[in-house]
Amino acid sequence: MNEFIDVALLATTFFTLFVIMDPPGTVPVFLALTSTSTVAERKRAALQATSVALGVITVFTLLGPYILQFLGISVPALQLSGGLLLLLVAMELLTGKAEEPKPAGAGKVNVALVPLGTPLLAGPGAIVAAMLAMEDADGPRGWLAIAIAVLAVHLCLWLAMRFSIVIHRVLGDGGTTLVTRLAGLLLAAIAAQLMADAVFAFIDARG
Repeated sequence: MNEFIDVALLATTFFTLFVIMDPPGTVPVFLALTSTSTVAERKRAALQATSVALGVITVFTLLGPYILQFLGISVPALQLSGGLLLLLVAMELLTGKAEEPKPAGAGKVNVALVPLGTPLLAGPGAIVAAMLAMEDADGPRGWLAIAIAVLAVHLCLWLAMRFSIVIHRVLGDGGTTLVTRLAGLLLAAIAAQLMADAVFAFIDARG
């Protein structure tokens, strides 16, 4: 099998992306962001979020260095902007605004796309990890390993969000509200860490 695929690179890429994208950790956030959704809407949101994350990771895996270089964007800048967006979402979850009914129509934001698909799932950390994995690939064997690893991680993400519906039924509305507040707190911490890492990266680059 080693002749056709780089098993070591596959394992390294899979576990790195799994830890960064954290499928189990997406469950409370997914429940929070879809707290007013129906079962069918949650199923659709799980598929949409996974598809968006997969698309973003794939694009940056193949073209990431060229895109950032063309736009003149550094990785810390991408990280800082992602952190700011997540912080805004966290504030909505903590204050309960995310649970308020949204008016139907063109103005309604699809949370499966932003912030769930990106930057929460396909965030700066996952993007950079995928780009670095491509640098370690040694031709078709490595490319196949990375492709399988990326697909496997996104399958785990979809399964975690898809079956969060069962968790919602067990928790009930009160439990989901509690999970929403906790998810907001965790998101705020993730956002703060992203922004802090970006600031330190800027300082190191200047120094």
